[in-house]
Amino acid sequence: MKIDLRLTINGRDARFEVDPDERLLDTLREKAGLTGTKKGCAIGECGACSVLLDGKLVPSCLVLAASADGAEIVTVEGLSSKSGLSDLQRAFIEEGAVQCGYCTPGMLLAGEYLLSRYQRPTSDQIREGISGNLCRCTGYTKIVSAIRKTARRRAIRRSGR
Repeated sequence: MKIDLRLTINGRDARFEVDPDERLLDTLREKAGLTGTKKGCAIGECGACSVLLDGKLVPSCLVLAASADGAEIVTVEGLSSKSGLSDLQRAFIEEGAVQCGYCTPGMLLAGEYLLSRYQRPTSDQIREGISGNLCRCTGYTKIVSAIRKTARRRAIRRSGR
């Protein structure tokens, strides 16, 4: 028996029919066509499938789609706008935090979630904030730098300088 699912994905209302055991990851990729959310480990360990679900960072491979009914979802595709890449996406490019790119969507969403909680995160807070996301290429240093750079830029914008 299919379940009627209503979501707001990246600011747009969407409806899908899902199986009771369907994962949110599969709904996003296969039904919504949002393939930026990566399939990684399928057990919630790698962070490649991270999304923001009602403002919280979650591994979408562990969320049943039906349990997200009525929720607001932000995927990596939702970070950019018509005017271009988000400031965090730009910082990832500027700092060389993107290598193979597989972990990048999850890292970006972890970074956004962290920056929504801490305006000026310390290096330890940044490392803790991205700790659920595995990266085999970068060694994390450039990812931490990109998040720190974005926090500094946002602080400057808030102060009006």
